[in-house]
Amino acid sequence: MAEPEVGVTPYWELTFDADGDVNAGQRDRLLREAPERGVKDLIVFAHGWNSDRSGATRLYGRFFEPFPGLAPNARLGFVGVVWPSMRFSDEPIPDFERAVTAASVGPALDQGTRGGLLEVFPGRATLVDQIARMLDQQPDEEAALEEFGRLVRLLVELHPEAPGTAFAADTVAEAGPQCDPEMFLGDAAEMCREFARTLAEERAGADGELAVGVGAATGTGTEGVQASFGLPRVWDGAHELLRQATYFAMKRRAGTVGERGLGPLVGRLSQVAPGLRVHLVGHSFGGRLVSFALRGLPKGVRNVKSVTLLQAAFSHYAFAARLPHDARGKGVLHGQQDRVDGPLVCCFSRFDSALGTVYPMASRMAGDSSSAVDLRLPRLLGSKWGALGFDGVQAVAGTKAFKLADALRAKLPVSGCVNIDASAVVKRGGAPAGAHSDICHRELAQVVLAAGRVR
Repeated sequence: MAEPEVGVTPYWELTFDADGDVNAGQRDRLLREAPERGVKDLIVFAHGWNSDRSGATRLYGRFFEPFPGLAPNARLGFVGVVWPSMRFSDEPIPDFERAVTAASVGPALDQGTRGGLLEVFPGRATLVDQIARMLDQQPDEEAALEEFGRLVRLLVELHPEAPGTAFAADTVAEAGPQCDPEMFLGDAAEMCREFARTLAEERAGADGELAVGVGAATGTGTEGVQASFGLPRVWDGAHELLRQATYFAMKRRAGTVGERGLGPLVGRLSQVAPGLRVHLVGHSFGGRLVSFALRGLPKGVRNVKSVTLLQAAFSHYAFAARLPHDARGKGVLHGQQDRVDGPLVCCFSRFDSALGTVYPMASRMAGDSSSAVDLRLPRLLGSKWGALGFDGVQAVAGTKAFKLADALRAKLPVSGCVNIDASAVVKRGGAPAGAHSDICHRELAQVVLAAGRVR
């Protein structure tokens, strides 16, 4: 395998499969070379949904770029975690060339997304072709939406995953983890319509400023122009149902890779390089991956000195000892922040539409199929269905909160959970994800270094 094109050095790559098994050659190289190179602080970054290794490598190159200049005297090493996830290629990433984030028009699947589905759901080519054909043709019958939902269910349910449903849960009730994707088991046509309505509202909000300009230029009222931007299109909702099904599979896989793969490997590092300080960083579902890695650490291992979550795509109650809406429930990772010999820092942004609008709606449908009456949820802090990347860690006693500028001026806490509102820089991106992938900023690199007390 050719060396990845990442501008920092020393850099290592760790590739995991869906079961959490790591490439043995890459693992052994890291375990051998990190002590030889005299690395003292190792930054380990896990991507969220990326369709291939080149996309992940490009992200790592961009994110790691400022680190050497910010900490010129530190003996840094860098690790990029590559795991089998995917990104729908109509999700824009700010500053990435169009070939990487080519937007598709309407609900039809572009070639990049088809290829990504085939890669992360091997052996399901026929199902992917059938799903793509229906999104291309958009038949105007209720039965077609139900058939589409059936195909999506098959794509997710029949894909072999490592056993253990707790990897898909973010909270645990007295009866056990709540992890069955009920949104895929109910009325598929109704789910598609609800997704379509929410996406239309998101488009109307994003295009409101454009609508004002169009109305002024044409002499038409802005209300009518906004309505034309925001009309619900049911097959957009079907496309979103497929996206959410894929995300559910990736969410489950992120937990598996973190706990069964990355956590034990970090434990091995503590044996071969006892003085090495590890700093875990995760974007989107990569935030879930590095958080579950804490649960996979061998007993007594204390080499993880910081965890930084960037727009993390899982429940803001994941670390809670008690759920505000259910005294019998708790976060599936409650107490895991104590495995960090340093702080667990959560960066969030109100401009993340993926986590502020679509994620809570999908979470509500996944967890309570009987409540599909009004799924157009308000973007409220403290929502039962909220995500870490939208409003930070919730219901964890002692959590400290900062604006980004204040966090960069102050000394961060040396332990516990820390919320940082990064909306000042994480603010660019188009529908449907908003600023979800706008994470390559010097300020966020500074947060990682500050969290780990790297100088």
